[in-house]
Amino acid sequence: MQFEFSRMGGKLAGPSGILTLMDDLGRALASDPHMLMLGGGNPALIPEMTQLWRERIEVLLNTGAIDRTLGQYDPPQGNLQVIESLAKLLRTHYGWNVTTENIAVTSGGQTAFFYLFNLLAGQMPDGSYRRILLPVTPEYIGYSPLGFGEGLFVGCRPRISTPDESQPHLFKYHVDLEAVESALSRHSIGAVAISRPTNPSGNFLSDEETGEIVELATRHRVPVIIDNAYGAPFPGVVFQPTTPVWNESMITTFSLSKLGLPGTRTAFVVAAPQIIKAITAMSAVTGLSHGTVGQQLVADLIESGQIVDLGPKVLRPFYEEKSRFAVQCLTDALKRHTVDGRIHVSEGAFFLWLWLPGLPISSQKLYERLKLRKVLIVPGEEFFFGLEEPWKHAEQCIRLNFAQPAHVLEKAFEVIASEVSLVCRG
Repeated sequence: MQFEFSRMGGKLAGPSGILTLMDDLGRALASDPHMLMLGGGNPALIPEMTQLWRERIEVLLNTGAIDRTLGQYDPPQGNLQVIESLAKLLRTHYGWNVTTENIAVTSGGQTAFFYLFNLLAGQMPDGSYRRILLPVTPEYIGYSPLGFGEGLFVGCRPRISTPDESQPHLFKYHVDLEAVESALSRHSIGAVAISRPTNPSGNFLSDEETGEIVELATRHRVPVIIDNAYGAPFPGVVFQPTTPVWNESMITTFSLSKLGLPGTRTAFVVAAPQIIKAITAMSAVTGLSHGTVGQQLVADLIESGQIVDLGPKVLRPFYEEKSRFAVQCLTDALKRHTVDGRIHVSEGAFFLWLWLPGLPISSQKLYERLKLRKVLIVPGEEFFFGLEEPWKHAEQCIRLNFAQPAHVLEKAFEVIASEVSLVCRG
């Protein structure tokens, strides 16, 4: 029997970049143990973190708290004790004016953004159509399929610089504030969305740049959503100084995934009470409640404040060292094969973003060729959604996860440089 789907069903069940990415990851892991996996977003298995989660599980088992954790629903807003502890932490550590009315739990960051984008953008009650503005494109691949309507996103091209003339192999994206202001003026915008640090590029909008975007958006009465999947205060995989800020014109999300708990699918949203009530209602309708394990694993860490120390003490040093090694390793491989390649300055998260200005084929075709050589990467095209005009740069970039063991990176980078050299020679 052939089933006919609704428009909404067709949208959700149709092809998307994030579906391809996750499906390829799963198939590659299941079918080929020799595949070099530079494509996904899995965090590294950091010994200090895995030990911490084992100890937390033992506490749940030894105290009997595991019984309630597994055997009872939490309210759709999330575990109220955990929420109260998080509100207290944000008040005392950062001076945020938040209470339990400003925080909700969701089943992962992807779910949070599905709720937020469809609350704030799309077809509005007055018949107008609001869109999501992305101040710096490329932006996270997982956003693109989240809206029910077509043309939900407006993307702004960044300015590109060479931060250090002595290192011409490095480049950096900067927000073009004139382009952002123009987009806010020309389009009906429901929200501005920023991943900080950015997935895929590892770019980190400074506190000053972020403040300027918030100021522009507030002037147009538009909220700004900050995606802290890798950011501060937790998990804190940020290689630049930053001070977390929030006010009621902002919506901020945090996730447990990059702390080393992606399997728990747990995230937090900090927003005005009206947004929190709406998200709570959506959670009740779509899932009744949330997974309890992630919340309970971090409950004591939030209560004690230890959760904000994990970034600077464990995660940042680990990933920053991995980043330095990966940049040098990739640079050396490109030089050996005389490939014209530029790497985005690595300022956070755990990806290298490689720009190949002379690539004669699309990054999608390069992805297919590399997969045949047992290297899995992510092609750049899918990260450039929302742009009003085509941009050749979008076909010249690939994303590489550097959270892999050193020998995997060395072997994979050698294959990548070799294949690009082969393609460029024709």
